[in-house]
Amino acid sequence: MRQDERVSFDGALESARQSAYPPGEFVGQESFMCATEIQSLAVRAGIAPGVSVLDLCCGVAGPGRFITAQLGCSYLGVDSSASAIGIARGRAAGLPCRFEVSRIPPMPVGQFDVVLLLETMLAFADKDTLLRRISSALRVGGRLAFTVEEGQPLTAGERESMPDADTVWLVPLSQLLSCLERVGLQVGWVEECSRSHSMVVDALIDAFKAEQSEIAAHLGRRALDELLAAHRLWSDWLRSGRVRKFAFVVEKSRETGARR
Repeated sequence: MRQDERVSFDGALESARQSAYPPGEFVGQESFMCATEIQSLAVRAGIAPGVSVLDLCCGVAGPGRFITAQLGCSYLGVDSSASAIGIARGRAAGLPCRFEVSRIPPMPVGQFDVVLLLETMLAFADKDTLLRRISSALRVGGRLAFTVEEGQPLTAGERESMPDADTVWLVPLSQLLSCLERVGLQVGWVEECSRSHSMVVDALIDAFKAEQSEIAAHLGRRALDELLAAHRLWSDWLRSGRVRKFAFVVEKSRETGARR
């Protein structure tokens, strides 16, 4: 998606997203997580007043703004999209949130108590480098809280069917766990969320279909068709077990000396 399309895209889908989530569970997220899941993960990661939080690939920062308002923290959200960061800054008025426009990696300067990577590890083909850089941004004892899509890499046919397949890089669980260990990140908590996310995907499909005329008027029919096609694939994959979703909190157990 081009950066100049981000404002239109966010506005075109907001009403459908609000209707798809249960009451109180939509907080501006661009993902399959509900607000209850977001807050629970943040609490498990130890986010509280005075805790420094780096939110990577934050987008319009719905979860980040929600966490800051609910739990209090020193928050920095980073995303490569200038238009997404512009939206985030406007919506964070009155909250102690800072934002930067930057590609990841590299990491922002400094070390943090908590790093968040919500619903975006999927977009990184080289997860070893990503996790090594994240580890370098954490203090010893700091935590990384993230969600991940687990499974074997997409087949050629699956890549042809999935819009924006260059941002879809599944990882087997054993490979992910080995990588975490190599970069000094020790698993403290993990929970599968495939079923709950499958239900959200199906609700989003229904909401997009119900508002398809309005969405197509803003984004065009092709963009709507690709949006529905991608969500239908996620629905099929989560329901069949082709893809499993997990939420993790991992702790930095040692210095690794990784470069940023």
